[in-house]
Amino acid sequence: MVTYRRFGNLAGARNMWRLIKVLFYLAILAGLALIAYAYIGPLVFPDDFAAPSTQIMQPITLDTD
Repeated sequence: MVTYRRFGNLAGARNMWRLIKVLFYLAILAGLALIAYAYIGPLVFPDDFAAPSTQIMQPITLDTD
């Protein structure tokens, strides 16, 4: 067993690794949530994912020589 008093501020380093692990897991969770929103979102929020539909009328001149 390692005693933290003997190695100075090793407890602070342990807390830093704990913080890094928590941030890593939160980043993974956020990525999974984004993927789930991309796949499930159109089923739940169809208006947010619908393409805007407007009719555009533009005359075209064809050269038939």
